[in-house]
Amino acid sequence: MTSKEKPISELAPVIVFAYNRPKHLRKTLTALKNNFLADQSILYIYIDGAKNGASDDTLSKIEEVKKIAASERWCKEVQIFYSDKNKGLANSIIEGVSEVISRHKKAIILEDDMLTATGFLAYMNTALGLYQNNENVISISGYVYPIKNLPETFFIRGADCWGWATWERGWKLFEQNGEKLLEELYAKNLQNVFDYEDAYPFTSMLKNQIAGNNDSWAIRWYASAFLQNKLTLYPRKSLVQNIGFDGSGTHSGHEAYFHVNLSDKQIQIKRIACIQNQVCFIKFKKYFKASQGIKPHPIKTFIKRGIGFLKKSFHYNG
Repeated sequence: MTSKEKPISELAPVIVFAYNRPKHLRKTLTALKNNFLADQSILYIYIDGAKNGASDDTLSKIEEVKKIAASERWCKEVQIFYSDKNKGLANSIIEGVSEVISRHKKAIILEDDMLTATGFLAYMNTALGLYQNNENVISISGYVYPIKNLPETFFIRGADCWGWATWERGWKLFEQNGEKLLEELYAKNLQNVFDYEDAYPFTSMLKNQIAGNNDSWAIRWYASAFLQNKLTLYPRKSLVQNIGFDGSGTHSGHEAYFHVNLSDKQIQIKRIACIQNQVCFIKFKKYFKASQGIKPHPIKTFIKRGIGFLKKSFHYNG
């Protein structure tokens, strides 16, 4: 049976979280509608309420978001939930994912600034089915960084947040208490690995969440998966593009570093060994370092090149 032939009972529901970005939401929903399997999938749209003292412009945008959400049958079935108060991004996602997963035992999650390739749902559902009984796998990621020469699919320890999916057993491992997660990181002396060997300040992000400087659910999701030594499956080329780096989102910036070209080919999914791909981990690390403007240490680079030369010479002479 191909992914296109899967009956509706086997497909994971899709969740889209929205707030006050009507233009982004329309693009996200239009791309989702163009997906294979969209016409067989259930879609839940959660729209957060306005903050106290919200401007007329914000209120108008929220109303426009509501109209867009209800304007078309984006999937086979669409259910829309409106909050009468502002929960914030983190609470909206945590509560919404928990509600849907309690009902369906699995879910595919998007935010209102994520364009998907037409093969996104097929990839997510196929991978969810293939690894549903493997306790080592906590989630499936549709996004992957713009890194060349990656394998068709591979595993990395932890979890990601731009177009992802999980099962009930995986979501049960999510720990909301950031302080508890940080304490465990320090107790196990895992900060360095957590930060991709000092390539990206994930520990600092967790500290900022605890201090109230950000409201990130994603850093807690990554830490929860990492500390449980769980894996996330990634595709060779990204099936998700984040269009929120325009200053419009809660945690967005004006960066283009994470921009990707969506895959125009279907990802070929087959069962692979459930261990972290160390080559891909190193590529992620190099990418994160480049994104932070961290240049390789000249002495370390020289030593590595020397060792590489000796290895090649030994192999040639041997």
